[in-house]
Amino acid sequence: MAFPLQCMKVNVKEGVSTSTSTFNRSISHGSQSIVSDEILALLSILPEDLKRSLLGQNSEELLEIVLDLGRPAEARYINSVQPLSQRPVEQHDIDYIVRQVGDFTSDNRAGIERTLHRISAIRSRKGQIVGLTLRVGRAIFGTIDLLKDLIETGSSVLLLGRPGIGKTTKLREVARVLADDFHKRVIVVDTSNEIGGDGDIPHPAIGSARRMQVPRPDQQHSTMIEAVENHMPEVIIVDEIGTESEAAAARTIAERGVQLIGTAHGTTLENLLINPTLSDLVGGVHVVTLSDEEARRRHTTKTVSERRAPPTFDILVEIVNRDEVIIHRDIASAVDSLLSGIEPEGELRNYRSDGQVRIEKVAPPEKDYATAYGVLVRAGTVRIYPYALDKSLLERVIRNLEIDARTVSDPENADIIIALRSRENDLRLRRMLEEKETPLHLIKKNAATYMRKILQEISPMIRGVDPDTVKDAVKETEFAIERVLAEKVEVALAPRIPPVRKMQHRMVTRYHLESQSIGREPLRHLVIYPGNRAM
Repeated sequence: MAFPLQCMKVNVKEGVSTSTSTFNRSISHGSQSIVSDEILALLSILPEDLKRSLLGQNSEELLEIVLDLGRPAEARYINSVQPLSQRPVEQHDIDYIVRQVGDFTSDNRAGIERTLHRISAIRSRKGQIVGLTLRVGRAIFGTIDLLKDLIETGSSVLLLGRPGIGKTTKLREVARVLADDFHKRVIVVDTSNEIGGDGDIPHPAIGSARRMQVPRPDQQHSTMIEAVENHMPEVIIVDEIGTESEAAAARTIAERGVQLIGTAHGTTLENLLINPTLSDLVGGVHVVTLSDEEARRRHTTKTVSERRAPPTFDILVEIVNRDEVIIHRDIASAVDSLLSGIEPEGELRNYRSDGQVRIEKVAPPEKDYATAYGVLVRAGTVRIYPYALDKSLLERVIRNLEIDARTVSDPENADIIIALRSRENDLRLRRMLEEKETPLHLIKKNAATYMRKILQEISPMIRGVDPDTVKDAVKETEFAIERVLAEKVEVALAPRIPPVRKMQHRMVTRYHLESQSIGREPLRHLVIYPGNRAM
């Protein structure tokens, strides 16, 4: 099995690789994936002292290199940040790198020709580049075994996942497989050259797929339509559908019978559904008023949310991590279930120890949860992710307080994040909060006294949410929503604890209304406003 990387021969079966280029590195994993990160090409544009510092470190988990004027340069890894030098970055360091990369486009991005690395600039108010983010681009072969049968069917597939989890990497592999293995006419719409690499000649990682570059990010939608009208593709691949015009272009492509493989902002079907800009990708939502008889038949309120149209995509893939996905094979049915207050069943896929794909059904959770409008509120052991804290010390405090909580190692599985106040602005922490709406609690010092204090303050959540409380809150919110829609007035709800308020917020969002938490604990409560109010 050969992969089209220049100057590289790879034997996947035996896990042996040889390379005649110092810019390529390959690694064989249990899931039979091959990685080429061309790391030396990225290091070659750095000042000598920074280059030497990185050459002595493990590059496999390197995400990006950050240079900001007047601060020491940093190497950011999956789980850590390492300084590269004690000296602050000077303007000549930034200028040295800028001279060696391609031109920066209107989105302040550039690259290294024939590689997948991305260089992003931060500019001063006068337009001078005062900061750089050098993100490592990797071509990973063998990453779509989990999805290969789905794309083979010709169905349109939408990938969701947090930033950095591998969505673009999978798109690149999809392009190569569809073009080379299935011999389809594939067009890659490459907005920032992240899929096909920098320069006019696309990276070998996309195989024989053709690549259309986009002049400016705000022209992605027009390039998508141009691809269909001018080049007769069977498949179009597009990264980061993020605007209404791009969502409309995606629908146009799907309606013309072209297979569409794309990614969008969001991590789950549910948070995509409540995104007013992108919900059209999965059918959209509108509010309808039922007759008294129909409301009684459905056992719902008279005002309900329903799917507005057929979804643009057929299949949705939630990327949990690089080796695990949850698949919704029928987006229309999954959306209808969510809008009916039922968590849809998914299909979990991951790798077994022998590298083969394991497939199992993921049933809606039944224990330790109360469900309302498809929103889940934890009612059992609360999971805490300690960020930059002594995990063992926090566990001792939990045991001493005898509360129903435990620590977790993955922020994706956390109900609460506790962090040091001094680390509040860490890039990794901000990304966690952007990707998943997990409550953040800050403490001043990494000490038992401060941990005990914060755990006692949030003890209502740690004790769990009584199902009857959830039912009362849902009923109250439904009546309030009906009144706001009918009378166009703001309505205040009763005080609730944080997880219940979060559930109420999400219920309100589904009706395209606005809500805000007001007051201080324990009297903090939600106020619901008509949509599009002046702030």
